[in-house]
Amino acid sequence: MAHEGEPMHRNELENHLNQLLDISRFRDYCPNGLQVEGRDTIQNVISGVTASMSLLEAAVAAKADTILVHHGYFWRGENACLTGIKARRIALLMTNEINLFAYHLPLDAHLELGNNTQLGQKLGLIETSRFGEQDIVVLGKPQQVMTLAALAEKISHTLLRTPMMIGDPDKPIRNIAWCTGAAQSYFDAAIQMDIDAFITGEISEQTVHIARESGVAFLSAGHHATERYGVQALGEHIAQKFGISHQFIDIDNPV
Repeated sequence: MAHEGEPMHRNELENHLNQLLDISRFRDYCPNGLQVEGRDTIQNVISGVTASMSLLEAAVAAKADTILVHHGYFWRGENACLTGIKARRIALLMTNEINLFAYHLPLDAHLELGNNTQLGQKLGLIETSRFGEQDIVVLGKPQQVMTLAALAEKISHTLLRTPMMIGDPDKPIRNIAWCTGAAQSYFDAAIQMDIDAFITGEISEQTVHIARESGVAFLSAGHHATERYGVQALGEHIAQKFGISHQFIDIDNPV
């Protein structure tokens, strides 16, 4: 194991992260773990939500040897050819010998470092249980009963983004379900859980009508905005455990 201030081997970090996040139990839309191989030794990690060109360029400028993200590459159903934007991104990584680690659903679901746990903690929500495929959706409650308007204000203050709120602003909120990112497909199931509000990142046209007709409030707080915290927590975890450098870089995204 690497000592503080010393580089660690890539394989050591890969094995630790894969085991910590228990990636083998997930059916996912992309490969989890090391997606692009760079240098053997790791000392300077940059984390971010999505492996966009802007994040890659920031990592190069920071002289990083490793990038850790929630949204990486090689998504199910996309063109597998290395052309265009994908070619330019991967070429930049390989030219600079930068490792790219990506963890999608395993990072959403982790009970300590995951996006859902971290968002709940940021918003002061108390988790009571989970449901859905791979137990990814969280059920819980606020520390005290609040109105929907107060909950929206809490989200706005915490995430620095005004959520889209569908529902009566004066509605008392006692029970909440939440799942970061694009989780509105769980809304119907969440409604059956006797909740007052559902929080996720994105919203579609039909979801507005479902919220109005069911009486369950819907808060769309931003895909990117709700998924900034898990990767930060994971980066800080490996920095503390292995004594390597970590910096989170937030590339603005309004969605």
